[in-house]
Amino acid sequence: MTTAQIALLLGSAVAAGIMNALAGGGTILTFPALLLAGVPAIQANATSTVALVPGAISSLAGYRREVGAHRQWLTRLLIPSLLGGALGSVLLLLTPERIFARLAPYLVLFATLLFLFQIVWSRREAGTAGGERTSWGLASLAQFFVAIYGGYFGAGVGILMLVILGFLGLTDIHAMNGLKNFFGICINGVASAWFIFKGVVIWPLALLMMAGAIAGGWIGAGFARRIGKEKARIAVVVIGFGITVVLFLQRS
Repeated sequence: MTTAQIALLLGSAVAAGIMNALAGGGTILTFPALLLAGVPAIQANATSTVALVPGAISSLAGYRREVGAHRQWLTRLLIPSLLGGALGSVLLLLTPERIFARLAPYLVLFATLLFLFQIVWSRREAGTAGGERTSWGLASLAQFFVAIYGGYFGAGVGILMLVILGFLGLTDIHAMNGLKNFFGICINGVASAWFIFKGVVIWPLALLMMAGAIAGGWIGAGFARRIGKEKARIAVVVIGFGITVVLFLQRS
């Protein structure tokens, strides 16, 4: 592997860690980077998934105060995240990933538009009844299907989870990001275990990218807090539209 390829993989992992801390979508950087480095698609997807888990843990540590204030959310959506992530990872190794890759731009665009709508709606509700809505049955079902997508391919899965949290009534973007990272760890953790068991992870590359993702995850959590809640929300929308464009360009 050349120095340029090593720099590409490390740089994409750092940027992915930052993106995942802000909104999600880091996979869309690491997956193409691995492809450019000559890694086959299935192995690239699996290696990317494993590499980004430590970065999500690093980012979660940066949001620990906000997550600690919403402990009930962790237990309510934990099982759907684990089950969906497991099913998605099994499907990845049974079917070509191009099926979900073709759907990815539409899913991310739809999720970004929903998140944008949720921002506007939360502003309209400011000062009124407010509070968290707890439609846990519907949220659990939605989280299960999002987790399937996350275990299978995962580009933009963070934004989809932000949509679920937003429509449940959570408005603190930092708490939303922390919870999203926790569920992302659950989804990708169980998927990673399956990929490792099946021997499709390229470990030298995964370890290299882990280092970058850890640094990026910590930087991203601090950056989101410094720029404030409103700017962090805007960053989520910008990242969502950016990921959508990249995904559509990849299809052309």
